[in-house]
Amino acid sequence: MKIQEQFFKPKHYCLLLTFLLSFGIYAQETSENSINFTKSDKELEWGPCPEFMPDGCNVAVLHGNPAEKNADIFFKIPAYAEIPAHTHTSPERMILISGKLEVTYEGEQTKTLKEGSYAYGPANKAHSAKCGDAPCVLFIAFEDPVDAIAVKQD
Repeated sequence: MKIQEQFFKPKHYCLLLTFLLSFGIYAQETSENSINFTKSDKELEWGPCPEFMPDGCNVAVLHGNPAEKNADIFFKIPAYAEIPAHTHTSPERMILISGKLEVTYEGEQTKTLKEGSYAYGPANKAHSAKCGDAPCVLFIAFEDPVDAIAVKQD
């Protein structure tokens, strides 16, 4: 009984409160700012896609460093463009922002993504895609560094 009484003395509450307050102040000082983008924001810096991708393909980094884990990008391709078979060493989580995109993963039936559709792509699984009659913009969250590796067709 003495141990419990000693543990809950007011000085212990003061020490705990001091610790929590100092931790809270530290956490606030080191936190990131929030971000917000739309596909047409002028602040976005669109860069080229890998060479094997179709002409007019562009990528914009939204958050993170593409050479490190957990990077988010916008991937934009023109209407009627075909994305050749490729893989990523990272799993990818995707949401189609605009357009209509047919995606085919190796060994699976083609799936049609419409605006607002979510899709998950496993790492190292070959896939191709075709954009419909309007430009396609896809949000992609990569778990590992961003890459795209062309798959040689026989």
